Amino acid sequence: MNGWTAAGTALLVCGAVPAGWGVATGPVRRRVVAQNAMTTLLSLVFLLLSQGFGRPAYQDTALVLSVLGPAGTLLYIRLLVDRLAAGPPLSRALAAVTPLNYVAVLVVVVPLAAVTDPGRALLKLLVIGVLLALGSAVAGRAVTVAVDAGHGPRGHI
Repeated sequence: MNGWTAAGTALLVCGAVPAGWGVATGPVRRRVVAQNAMTTLLSLVFLLLSQGFGRPAYQDTALVLSVLGPAGTLLYIRLLVDRLAAGPPLSRALAAVTPLNYVAVLVVVVPLAAVTDPGRALLKLLVIGVLLALGSAVAGRAVTVAVDAGHGPRGHI
């Protein structure tokens, strides 16, 4: 086991397992936010394991997750907008998940970019990082708008 696989394992155990618990239990708004965090964390785990095992093909899985994860979150928000708007305003803990996604993306992608040779693999890594950050931003904004839709005339989906 090298440092990359250890970091991937730590991120899986300390990040993805609690996010998976949030996806499986609790109110709808926590499940939607946790689903977005889960896809971000799993993409980062695949990137770390790709470097750790020396298998660039694992980056393809991270790329697919970085595209489909936020799309799935947006779909769930669209289907569950009534249930999201029916509850109380978004708590600070749930609102803090999107900035934590940004930090996780930076903490993983920057060191990986530093050790990746210039070329196609580096470009793919940077594209995945940008997609993860943008996906978190869009999904986080959509959750906020859906929750606010039940608390005033501010937003529509």
